[in-house]
Amino acid sequence: MADDYYKALGLTKAASKEEIKKTYRKLALKYHPDKNPDDKASEEHFKTISEAYAVLSDPEKKKQYDTYGSQAFSQKFSQEDIFRNFDFSSIFSDLGFGGRRQQGRDPFADFFGGQQQYSRQPRPQRGNDLEYNLSITLEEVFSGADKRLTFRKGQETDDIQFKVPKGISSCQKLRLTSKGNPGVHGGPNGDLYINVTVLPHSLFILEENDIIFNKSISFTEAVFGTSIDIPTLSGATKRIKVPAHTQNNTRIRMRGFGLPVFKKAGKGDQFVRITIEIPRQLTDAQRKLIEKLSKEGL
Repeated sequence: MADDYYKALGLTKAASKEEIKKTYRKLALKYHPDKNPDDKASEEHFKTISEAYAVLSDPEKKKQYDTYGSQAFSQKFSQEDIFRNFDFSSIFSDLGFGGRRQQGRDPFADFFGGQQQYSRQPRPQRGNDLEYNLSITLEEVFSGADKRLTFRKGQETDDIQFKVPKGISSCQKLRLTSKGNPGVHGGPNGDLYINVTVLPHSLFILEENDIIFNKSISFTEAVFGTSIDIPTLSGATKRIKVPAHTQNNTRIRMRGFGLPVFKKAGKGDQFVRITIEIPRQLTDAQRKLIEKLSKEGL
C-alpha cells in the first residue's frame, strides 16, 4: 500500500474527480506493462498508481481515506478490498489497449491475481476504537455525574451523553459501546473509551475510598476537648467532638462519609486529622502563663 495515494499520483487533496482520472490515465499510459515489457520498475509503479486510483476514484473509499488517513485505512482495507469491483476493462479500453486480453495479457493478473477474486461482496470491518481524557471533581466521584461530549469523528460531529458512576477513580476507563469510529461495509462501530482523572481538591485528600480533612485546634482545645464543624463532600457540615487530651496528628473517624465503593455497596470514611496550632507570637500575659505551666512540667 502506498504511503500517500495523492502523492503517488502527484496530486493534492483538493484534486477534483476529473483531475484524478486525467492524471491516472496519463500515468497509466506511460507505465503500462505492455508499453514497458520486462521493466520491473515500471510494473511496480503501474501497480502503485493503479492502487491509488482504485481508492481515489471510489467515493466511499476516498471518504474513508481522507477522513482517517493512510495508516487507519490500511487497517480497514486489504488490497483485495481496494480492487474489488474496479473496472479494468473500460479503463484500458479507453487508453487504447483494446480490453483486458489484448496482446494475450491481463496486466492485473500478474500483480493481483486477476479481477475475478475481487468480485465478491465487501467484507464488513469493525470501526476503530477512540479514547477521550475526562477530568472530574471529587464531588462528582461522590455523587456520580451526567456528562455530555461533543466529539469530533473524522468529518462528522457526534453528541454523546453518558453517566460517570459513583466511586470511580483515576486511571479507570469507561467503555461506551459502539461510540467509536464507524465500521466499513456494514461492519459494527468501534467503542469509545473514557480515561478518567480525578482532580485534586482544595479541602480533602483522597486515600482510596477514604478522604482526609486537616483541622488545626489550639493547645487548650486539645487539652480540654472541644466541638468543631467539619465540611463533607455532600455539602453539609457535620459537628464532631474532639476529646480532651487529643494528641497532635490524631485522626477522628467519621464513618461512612467517604466515597462510594465503585460498583459495590458501602462507602469509605472521612478522617479529620487534628494538628495542634503553636502560636507564632505571644502576649506578655500569655508568656507568663506558659512559663508557669513550664515550671509545672507542661
